[in-house]
Amino acid sequence: MTTTPDRVRTAFPDISSRAWEHPADRAALVTLRTLKGFDTVFRTISGLLQERQHRLMYLATSVRVDERQFSDLHDLRSDCVRILGADETPELFVLQTPVVNAFTIGMDRPFIVVTTGLLDAMNYEEQRFVIGHELGHALSGHAVYRTILMHLMRLAGTIGWMPIGGWALRAIIAALMEWQRKSELSGDRAGLLCGQDVHTALRVQLKLAGGSRVSEIDTDAFLAQAAEYEASGDLRDGVLKLLNIELLAHPFSVLRAAELKKWVDSGAYAAILRGEYPRRHEDDDAKISEEFRKAAKTYKQNFDASNDPLIRMLREIGSGLGTTVDAVGNGVGDVAADIKDRFTHWRRNSDGKRDSEGNNDSDN
Repeated sequence: MTTTPDRVRTAFPDISSRAWEHPADRAALVTLRTLKGFDTVFRTISGLLQERQHRLMYLATSVRVDERQFSDLHDLRSDCVRILGADETPELFVLQTPVVNAFTIGMDRPFIVVTTGLLDAMNYEEQRFVIGHELGHALSGHAVYRTILMHLMRLAGTIGWMPIGGWALRAIIAALMEWQRKSELSGDRAGLLCGQDVHTALRVQLKLAGGSRVSEIDTDAFLAQAAEYEASGDLRDGVLKLLNIELLAHPFSVLRAAELKKWVDSGAYAAILRGEYPRRHEDDDAKISEEFRKAAKTYKQNFDASNDPLIRMLREIGSGLGTTVDAVGNGVGDVAADIKDRFTHWRRNSDGKRDSEGNNDSDN
C-alpha cells in the first residue's frame, strides 16, 4: 500500500543551517564551528552529563518511532530530513505525559523526544512543524552551548554567594540564555521550511499559548498582542519585561509568532524557497566578524523600532547610545569569542605540554 503526499514541498539540497539561524544565534555558532576539536571536548563533557544514560532511559520508558510504531511521525521525520538535506536521521521517541513539549538531546548522536500531550494538541501538519523545529536544533548543533549553560547554571548554585564572581557568572548566564532564546527562533524558521505553510506555523504558537481550541483564537488578534505587549505600560513595565525573560529558555509564544511573521515579511523565507540560501560546503568560509556585524545590526534595528517604554526612554537619553546598542548586539557573540579564546589557549598549552613531555622522553 502506498500513500500520496498531501502536496510536494521544496527540498533544499546542501542547505546550511545558517540559512535559518537567527543572526545572534548564527554569530555564536559560527564562532564555535571555527574551533577544531571543540566538538570533541564538549562531547566529553556531554559524556559526564550521562548522555548515553538519557538515551537508555527513553529507550526503556518511551516508544521509539519507526515504520511499525507511530508510522505517521516516521514519515514526517523522513520528509523533514529530506527537505533540510540532513546527512543522518535522528532517533525519535514518544513519551507519555500530558505536558505539551518536544526537545532535542545529545551532541554525538542527537535524538528527539515528543510528548503525547503535544501529539494530542497538534494536528498532522502542526506536528511536521514541531519535528522540523527539533531537527533544526540538531542540525545547528545547539546542544553544544546548552551543555555550557547547564554547567554554568550548576556552577552558579555553588558560587552565587560570591559578590563579584556571582555577578560575573550571572552576566554570562544571561547572555547564554539570550542565545538559547534566539535558538528557539532559529528552530521555528527550520520548522517553517519543513512545513512550508505559514498559517500552520503560526497556529502552533497559538496552541502553545491558548491550547487546542483554535476556533476561539484569531491569528490577527493574537499577533496584535505582541505589539501591545511591546508598547504598553510605563517604565516599570519595561523593567518587569526584562525580569520576566531573564531566565526563560524560550521566548513567549506570542512573540515567537510575531518574530516568525517578521522573518517571512522580510522576504528571507521566500528567498530560500527560490533556492537563494548559503550552502553547507561554504560553512568553513563564513566570517565571524561579518556574523557579529549582522547580529549587532539586528539588535540595533530592533532597538530603533521598539515601542517598549524602557527602550524609548533609553533612546531619548542621548545619541551616544548607538555604540551601546552595538555592544549589546555583540554581547552574545562576545561570550562565544571568549570561549574560543579560552579553548585556543588551553589547546596551545596542552600541545606545548605534550611536546615538552615528548622531548623529555627522547632525552631519556
